[in-house]
Amino acid sequence: MGVTADHGDDKPVLLAVSYLRVSTREQAERGGTEEGFSIPAQREANHRKADELGARIIREFVDAGESARSADRDGLQEMLAFIAATRVTFCIVHKLDRLARNRADDVAIHQALIAAGVTLISATESIDQTPSGMLVHGIMSSIAEFYSRNLATEVTKGLTQKIAQGGTPMRAPIGYLNVRKTDDNGREVRTVEVDPERAPLITWAFEHYATGETSVTGLLRDLTARGLLTVPTPKRPSKPLGKNTLYKLLTNPYYAGVIRYKGALHPGAHEPIVEPALFDQVQSLLKARTAKATRHVQHAHHLKGLLHCGTCGSRMLLDFATNPRGTTYAYFICSGRAAKKTNCTRRAVPVAVAERLVADSYVSLTISDATYQRLAADVDAAFDKRNTGQDQEVADLTANRARLEAESDKLLAAHFADAIDLPTLKRHQDRIRAGLADINQRLAEHSEHHTGGRAFLHDSLRVLTDARRAYAHSGDADRRLANQAFYTRLDITDDEQLRARLAEPFATIFREAHDGGEEGKVAKREHTTSSDVACSRKALWVGDAGLEPTTSSV
Repeated sequence: MGVTADHGDDKPVLLAVSYLRVSTREQAERGGTEEGFSIPAQREANHRKADELGARIIREFVDAGESARSADRDGLQEMLAFIAATRVTFCIVHKLDRLARNRADDVAIHQALIAAGVTLISATESIDQTPSGMLVHGIMSSIAEFYSRNLATEVTKGLTQKIAQGGTPMRAPIGYLNVRKTDDNGREVRTVEVDPERAPLITWAFEHYATGETSVTGLLRDLTARGLLTVPTPKRPSKPLGKNTLYKLLTNPYYAGVIRYKGALHPGAHEPIVEPALFDQVQSLLKARTAKATRHVQHAHHLKGLLHCGTCGSRMLLDFATNPRGTTYAYFICSGRAAKKTNCTRRAVPVAVAERLVADSYVSLTISDATYQRLAADVDAAFDKRNTGQDQEVADLTANRARLEAESDKLLAAHFADAIDLPTLKRHQDRIRAGLADINQRLAEHSEHHTGGRAFLHDSLRVLTDARRAYAHSGDADRRLANQAFYTRLDITDDEQLRARLAEPFATIFREAHDGGEEGKVAKREHTTSSDVACSRKALWVGDAGLEPTTSSV
């Protein structure tokens, strides 16, 4: 239990934190203020309770517009972290349902408070650590959960009824405005009206796309030029639509007077701004273009986009040719030659040849278990040597962290003893907090460099022991991922050789594996760089031994 210093003969002042919450943003902003009416009322009740307990509230945590159905709330999580690091006696809430509205979260939060030595206090409910108090706590928590679940059921029931009457159960899409009116009996009625500024642009978008003379991208460009912007909110200014937003707009039946809710379509009471026939025409056009794009994607290949022309450096494209007998053949062609952007005379490469060249390159990547053991030992030795000089730095950082934590405790005690004022405490606490954050980050970096880097290199070496077999038995998707992981570039030369530039860390591993012995020196002379691997349709640069040199050392 945390206390402040004594003031003469007065009793020690107990320390407390106060937690405040409202469920909706509307509650939080009611009355035209950032806190609305509910937050100040809860604050006043919590302070009265603190006075009854003889406690002083040293910190307040607020979640405005946050539901208690989830414990993932910024204010709550910040409070739990604070009480775990600070000596306080009480956590005061206005009611238990401000803290949680399901039993699982209530138990978890209460356990965190108990672990920190903090007693939970309700300003309006009689709960304590006695058996009867715990019983009341459990009952009130169950009632809160029932209320929350029942409220969700009633809301769903209300939305279903609203749908049945043609109402809009969500925020109206762009082109419409959510408005509030008062009927003759003084009751508030929420409805949807056509936006006179944006609705004509939405209608034009459907009509223009239905002509088939533009794409979604082109339509977006034209709409932006015509000035279509989103509706501003108190937190977000108007902005142009994105491509995905425009696509959803074109597929939303709401504009044709139909509401899509939970996968079902319902007739709406709002005014449509697009004729149903026009909407259906746009849907047919979108589906046709999507189907065409899907057929194009079906021609994808695991080497597509990865190969380059070894003559001019242009990317090689997947193409198809059909002979007079109707047989289709797949080729990789130089995009520079095909588009006449270069003077390249590179011939087309049959897909089967390109596949074989890339597969053969994995022969020269594969290492034996013996080579793996030697290289792994070198990795461990290098990391051990590197970390030898860093042990003292880690010890210094740990000592500095303990010193700052002790200083923070002393400053807090001095403030509660009225030795320093609140601005001074905050200034020093900010300095200490920044120092602790820097120390923790540097300690985490030390740990990551030591364990993460070592494990990554060991995993990379282990992958190389099975590279040839794994590639041969993988599907197209895994082969594509493997090529992207092992290589930064794959070039096919005019004489059908593959020049593959290795990615890190495999480039370094390849270089280290070929540094030993005469064979390593020959290999270095044959490659333009130490990170290049070459394969030919006719012969391999490296034999079945792969990267492993014939000498006894790497």
